[in-house]
Amino acid sequence: MARILIIDDNQAVLNYLKIFFLQSGDHKVTTLQDSLKAYDLISNEVCDILLLDMDMPNVTGLDILKYISKNNINVITIVITGVEDIDLAISAMKLGTCDYLLKPIDEKKLLQTIDKALSELNISKQIVTNKPVIFENLKYKEVFKKIITQDVNMFKIFHFVEKFANTDNSVLIWGESGTGKELIAEVIHKISNRRDKEFIAVNAGLFANELFNSEFFGHEKGSFTGAIKDKKGFIEEANGGTLFLDEIGELDLIMQVKLLRVLQEQEFFRLGSTKNIKVDVRVIAATNKNLFEEINRGNFRKDLFFRLNINAIELPPLRNRGNDVEYLSEHFLNIFNKKYNKNIQKISNPVMDLLKSYTFPGNVRELMNIINSAIIVESGKELKKQSLPHYFLTNQDSYQSNTQVELFSLEEVEKRHLKKILEFTNMNRTKAAEILGISRVNLIAKIKKYGLGIEK
Repeated sequence: MARILIIDDNQAVLNYLKIFFLQSGDHKVTTLQDSLKAYDLISNEVCDILLLDMDMPNVTGLDILKYISKNNINVITIVITGVEDIDLAISAMKLGTCDYLLKPIDEKKLLQTIDKALSELNISKQIVTNKPVIFENLKYKEVFKKIITQDVNMFKIFHFVEKFANTDNSVLIWGESGTGKELIAEVIHKISNRRDKEFIAVNAGLFANELFNSEFFGHEKGSFTGAIKDKKGFIEEANGGTLFLDEIGELDLIMQVKLLRVLQEQEFFRLGSTKNIKVDVRVIAATNKNLFEEINRGNFRKDLFFRLNINAIELPPLRNRGNDVEYLSEHFLNIFNKKYNKNIQKISNPVMDLLKSYTFPGNVRELMNIINSAIIVESGKELKKQSLPHYFLTNQDSYQSNTQVELFSLEEVEKRHLKKILEFTNMNRTKAAEILGISRVNLIAKIKKYGLGIEK
């Protein structure tokens, strides 16, 4: 039985929703009209799912969302509002809202959203069971719930993360694509004293230099063609909070100089302006590149590296995370069973053996995509080998036969894997990047690195 709390200043809405839920499912429903009492109710964990109106007197829906985020309260929130406000919706989503529904409520959409929330709730409960003592000793266990693992080394990393989070130091997160670098950055932000401010995540590899300059620092009206009004950049949006820069190794040298100035002086200039703007931002950066090699090649500034690398976290690839392949596979089986309304009860032993023997260049994201694809195809009660993606089976057969006669370096395995996927997708880089669980820019960089001969 799900416990649903509905907070709205309109009693008619509360009456309607309470009757609706009592008729449509086996739920325990509590309603609250006076939002001033919301903090006490939520703190006492009276609900699993919160339906929250945004436009209320005294204590607004946004106030309540900030309180939930700041205090790491384990509740799934669905916003219901009569005001179509894009900025408000974005703010709500950044604070962890599951979904955002407009009044008058679409009953079918509401039930679908509740079902999705219940699935997430059940999966979350499964995840927090059977954790070792090292996990139980964490002070902020709830903020790590999105990172699915049973690996002791990952739990050790969580302990370091808790210590780093409570400072204002820059953090550099090292790890291959798909290892969860952004999830770790979010955890740092949620534990830190900046948790009630913005967390802005930016992939530095997705922007051309000129566009990144405008998007990162913002611009003044008339500073270039199409600049019809003043615009805040990422760093100004993150003022008081945290700015996460993924793929920092892809950043152009000129932009590296400008970022270094922000870190050193805590100030910047908008594009087209001579007025400096003071800013208080914590920067967390992430890279899948060896920055020491990039420094030696002249592609990355040493002074910026030392500014970012005050605290460092290195995330292990999936292949080095003990039994996590099996654990994550079962987790994704549950998720996609619910998503596609399937009832696949187990993963066959041959499939699990294949998954365990695989190197996973795309790490957790690639495993998720493999299980997702297989569940769509599978029609029986057991996930079988023939349902797995063709590229995966071909690559596994090739890898297993080749390892009989010679061993490959990790780079050679990655190169062969990339080639297989590019052939499988008929050189469609967007589709290949999706299968691998990496960005298109990152894929292009790897194509160049290994000289696969694919033209831009």
